[in-house]
Amino acid sequence: MPQPITPPGQRDIAATAKDDQDDLVFLDEQPAEPTDASATGVWRVMIVDDDEDVHSTTTFALGNLDMQGRPLEFLHAYSAAQARDLLRSEDDIAVILLDVVMEQDDAGLHLVRHIRETLKLADVRIILRTGQPGYAPEIDAIRDFDINDYKTKSELTRIKLYTTVTSAIRSYEQIRKIDDSRRGLNQIVHASTELMALHGVQDFATGVLAQIGDLLGIAASGVLCVKDCPGDGDCDELMVMAACGRYAHLGRNALQQHAPLADSRLRALMEQAMAQQRNVYAADAITLYFAGKASRDFVACLDVAQAPTDIDERLLDVFCGNVAVGLDNVELVSHLHDAAFYDQLSKLPNRTRLLEMLEERLAAAAQPGHDQATLALVDLDHFAETNDALGHQFGDLLLVSVANRLQAELGRQVTAARIGGDIFALLGDSSVVTPAVLLAMFQRPFRIDGQDVQISATLGLVRLDDHEGTGGDALKDADIALKRAKSQQRAGYCYFSRAMGVEIRERVRMMHALRTAFGQRQLFVMYQPQIDLETRRPVGAEALLRWQTEDGKFVSPDRFIPIAEYSGLIIDLGEWVLRTACRELVAVRAAGHLDFVMSVNVSQVQFRHPHFLDMLRRALEETGAPPRNIELEITESMAMEEPDLLIEMLDQIKETGVSIAIDDFGTGFSSLSYLQRLQVDRLKIDRTFVTEITGSARGSSIAEMVIQLGRNLGLTVIAEGVEDERQAHILHALGCPLAQGFLFARPMKADALADWLNGGR
Repeated sequence: MPQPITPPGQRDIAATAKDDQDDLVFLDEQPAEPTDASATGVWRVMIVDDDEDVHSTTTFALGNLDMQGRPLEFLHAYSAAQARDLLRSEDDIAVILLDVVMEQDDAGLHLVRHIRETLKLADVRIILRTGQPGYAPEIDAIRDFDINDYKTKSELTRIKLYTTVTSAIRSYEQIRKIDDSRRGLNQIVHASTELMALHGVQDFATGVLAQIGDLLGIAASGVLCVKDCPGDGDCDELMVMAACGRYAHLGRNALQQHAPLADSRLRALMEQAMAQQRNVYAADAITLYFAGKASRDFVACLDVAQAPTDIDERLLDVFCGNVAVGLDNVELVSHLHDAAFYDQLSKLPNRTRLLEMLEERLAAAAQPGHDQATLALVDLDHFAETNDALGHQFGDLLLVSVANRLQAELGRQVTAARIGGDIFALLGDSSVVTPAVLLAMFQRPFRIDGQDVQISATLGLVRLDDHEGTGGDALKDADIALKRAKSQQRAGYCYFSRAMGVEIRERVRMMHALRTAFGQRQLFVMYQPQIDLETRRPVGAEALLRWQTEDGKFVSPDRFIPIAEYSGLIIDLGEWVLRTACRELVAVRAAGHLDFVMSVNVSQVQFRHPHFLDMLRRALEETGAPPRNIELEITESMAMEEPDLLIEMLDQIKETGVSIAIDDFGTGFSSLSYLQRLQVDRLKIDRTFVTEITGSARGSSIAEMVIQLGRNLGLTVIAEGVEDERQAHILHALGCPLAQGFLFARPMKADALADWLNGGR
């Protein structure tokens, strides 16, 4: 700061003024020493007057007095032009004592306008002083110019001068406090906005320390901690969330996980603030308390060079309220983020997070020089049985143990995720994510709750370098490979190939096309007559579902029936076929064929549906079809998969009066003991054995065994796929009473069946 300007030379000046018995004698004034107003805490007063005596008498009258606890420092200008120059370089001026008449009669008034309008100094207090009031009438000056007081020099005794300047300084101080508060509040709003833009608890906590430093105008050096107090009196330690400045080393562990606060001095200060639940201010440190929710409190401690002012304290109180809410919110967001992107049991990334990482990896794969990556799905074999047998808590411990082994043995170069109940995903370099490496990890047992548990895993893998598509597509491809591996053998693996993708996409396409076809009635029922081999007369028909596309092509049942079962559409399709066949049976009986039997195929998916029996009863009742003329066909493999359940189900079906046939008999591995217990009425010899009847001397052996078995068990036997007379002759000779096949009739629609039955065959 430049040395204050004083009038040249020393003068002995005597002046006497009379006002309320107040006599003044002005003595010599010594030049003021250079000072720093901001450091010493002074009020800066500028005297602007072309009369040197005014400068001397004013400084003498006020020089040794304190106002509002601070001394005065004077700046001197002897013209309006000199004042303009000073104002360009000097700041923190509280009061300007300004003469009206100087270079010109209204130089002081022009300077007022310059101060307010050009320099935009709104807080400095301006006191006009004039010895010639006529040049600036008081009322006009106060009305037209932004001044704070107007005095004639003759009325300014020492007391009145002191009173006038003191009043102006008080006004200036209040304005500055208001301005400081406004700036501080604006800074708090800005700081809060900046903080809320940060993601993650650590980033937010670090931002809080930086913003506190900005509010105080210092370089932040401190620590922010958190403490959990559940309410049972057992509080956790103070855990470091963020640190900066000379305490930065305390926060390095906080990047990974909260670490206990080791600094005893800081801990004592923080414990004091938390015990008193308020901010604590000292000359060398401030400790700020942020009251959190759910018994979780936060506290920050920062070094300061001097105690904060009253305004600083009030601003920090407001700031702490905002930060407390922000910390709660950012922790809530952090918890929500963890819940959204991480598995709560294993703490591994979940499917959503894995998809993000897959997208990042695929984007990197497009760059030259990238590492070849593989995505592997790891499905724990028979985990459901382990979970059911040993309990869900044991199963959870097993999953956590698997997750820990995957992370520990594969290291950071491979990302492990849990994307399903017992399915983990591994994403990493193709040299590490291999079947040999992964399957070897399951050769050793897992130690769970004091016992060794041996489990195996099945893998589905996809090489990302060969992959075309999104991360979601890559995950689907790996899932396709996993399903293929599980269908082949457990504890094995399968890499995804393009052929698998084509197969799956074709299945999905057909599934959608099948639903559309069913809705648009492109599906229909055809009937293949069943013949008495002795009389060659029709005794019934098998209802067969067919699909003809809009372009006239037929889709084989071998293709669309499995898809209907896989998609669940077979439930609606099966009911529709049953009802259609029942209505056709009623029509055939009305034409005079009273002993005609209608056979309807039932899939395993239909049979297991909980409402199958209700559906069967409703169909019989609503169509009026007699149950004794309805036969349901089930496959041999279906009959043997869950025989006990099937026996119970067949007993209930038999109560409706409907008969049961086992289709494709001889292709499975039936247990004769179960076969005796099944409430079935007919066995169907598979077309494979019918075809072999004429192929070799032994070709008829299986067909003959089925016929003999049926005879011994009292069951009717029918052969399907009979295509020539020789086959029919052999079957009849072996004692097979019934047959169906192209030799007698091809499948036909309902109207063609009516004509055929009425002699059109």
